[in-house]
Amino acid sequence: MGKRILITGGAGFIGSHVSDLLLRCGHSVRALDMLCEQVHGPDRRRPDYLDAGVELVVGDVRDAEAVRKALQGIDVVFHFATIVGVGQSMYQIADYVSTNNMGTAVLLEALVRQPVERLVVASSMSIYGEGLYCTKDGCCIADADRTPEQLKKSDWEMRGRDGDVLEPVPTPESKTPALASVYALSKYDQERMCLMIGRAYGIPSVALRFFNAFGTRQALSNPYTGVLAIFASRLLNDNPPLIYEDGNQKRDFVSVRDVAEACRLAMTVPEAAGHVFNIASGRQYRVKDVASLMARVLGKPGIEPHVSGKYRVGDIRHCFADISLAGRVLGFEPRVPLEDGIEELAAWLQEQTATDRVAEANEELARRGLAI
Repeated sequence: MGKRILITGGAGFIGSHVSDLLLRCGHSVRALDMLCEQVHGPDRRRPDYLDAGVELVVGDVRDAEAVRKALQGIDVVFHFATIVGVGQSMYQIADYVSTNNMGTAVLLEALVRQPVERLVVASSMSIYGEGLYCTKDGCCIADADRTPEQLKKSDWEMRGRDGDVLEPVPTPESKTPALASVYALSKYDQERMCLMIGRAYGIPSVALRFFNAFGTRQALSNPYTGVLAIFASRLLNDNPPLIYEDGNQKRDFVSVRDVAEACRLAMTVPEAAGHVFNIASGRQYRVKDVASLMARVLGKPGIEPHVSGKYRVGDIRHCFADISLAGRVLGFEPRVPLEDGIEELAAWLQEQTATDRVAEANEELARRGLAI
């Protein structure tokens, strides 16, 4: 028998893809979403991509009455409502804390009164800060960092105490968080609160740490969305993708279709309750290579990425995922290769209009001393 599911932030990028999958599996879906202007545009209307079978409730997750009504008759909650953006979180501090932290608190207070069978919360790779590193003799270092002096000299790589370059390795869930932005702090708070209250009140809860999710429906005019959507926005306007440092930073890019399947598994696998899982491809890619791939697939191979040699406060060097725990417990296995996913994204992009606000966002960071 199908479940009745509420997705906070359900009209967004990941929420809408999860909705599609859950509807195909025979569940009913309700989305609570405030349709914020930064993501959905100034008219804040129901997005065309949101399946007609989704019951959309326009409301704010910080509104206790709206949340109470949205929870009526619900079996499972996916908590995706959040403001996304590392750099922006460092100056719109109150907005991020209010929406991400307080919104989660309001939802949890409602769940204490109206418990559900399962709560799945979207967390983020950003809570790790830097990924895990190893020395040449195999000693793992979980708290590697770069000094401001090092960055000012354009010495981008992570170094050990002896000055040797450290080797980045896949980051497991056991790595100690290193919270370098208000956004990262808020995501960590979200996952901890959900697991804590879930355990205290007998609500089986799961936290999924999403790495760099990409795919159709990302907000192309939002300069704080995923990096591939930002690259696409630049390229569609015949502008080069802007890359900080030297472009050799390594990241893990995962298709939103794989993310949606991970969400379904987190809802259905009994052993998932109480755990935190990395959701990623388990592969590593250099940022400048991904920008070049995006340009090629979009038919703009002549537009080379602009590698600035500058840096942003709080940026990390390398972070890519160890997904073995999700494989063992959830049975999660990413199936969409990066190039296939980008080709699918490119086909969708041909029908989209993107307003390039990247330069404006970068100027805002620079004015505040957050991009150097």
